[in-house]
Amino acid sequence: MSKPTLLLPLQTDRLTLRLPRPADDQDLLAYYSRADVAQYLLEEPWTPNDAEEQLAKRLTRVGLDSEVGALALVWEHAGRVIGDVSLWLTKGRGDVAEIGWVMHPDFSGKGLATEAVRAVLTAAFDVYGLHRVAAQMDARNAASARLCERLGMQREAHLRQDWWSKGEWTDTLIYGMLASDRVEKSLK
Repeated sequence: MSKPTLLLPLQTDRLTLRLPRPADDQDLLAYYSRADVAQYLLEEPWTPNDAEEQLAKRLTRVGLDSEVGALALVWEHAGRVIGDVSLWLTKGRGDVAEIGWVMHPDFSGKGLATEAVRAVLTAAFDVYGLHRVAAQMDARNAASARLCERLGMQREAHLRQDWWSKGEWTDTLIYGMLASDRVEKSLK
């Protein structure tokens, strides 16, 4: 039996999740260049040159079954790219992955990130057949932690001062979801 294929774009009630295009550089730069967005990321706010370089990397991330073992999607709302989400394999067997997301703060508080990340988690388990998906974040990023909890991910660890980032030691939160967690939740 062949594995299902991820059909793109993914559609939710309010969003279109699709592979990035070269023309997305300005929309991505609009939020990645902001200090309030970059504060919890591993990189500094983007410059136009960074946007070009980072977008070039994302253009190669076309699916977990691709050579790079990663999927990068942007999400559009009302015809504008307002966020992005990535999923990448982390273990040798090909059934464990990590997920990460970034969204333009002007659109926060509307449930759009929950909608986008839920769609990618559904694809991770239902299309790619993953066993586990984890999310790691700066522990000060309360919005991402709340998003994980809304999605049903379990908080598995709080690592104290484990990462040197931007001149200081920071804590890391790790959330995880197993394929079986989704089955158990649907049975309740």
